[in-house]
Amino acid sequence: MLLSFLNLKLRDFYGSLDALCEDLDLNREDILEKMKQINYTYDEENNRFV
Repeated sequence: MLLSFLNLKLRDFYGSLDALCEDLDLNREDILEKMKQINYTYDEENNRFV
């Protein structure tokens, strides 16, 4: 669920993970760690978790 939410927001509303985190008042490192736990990493070039 988190993966889908993040990728949707990144695709449709935000040009980067930093922009998403700033706008939604989220901690970037917390998100990266949670996604790492389920074997996903942020792909900056494609602006999505893969």
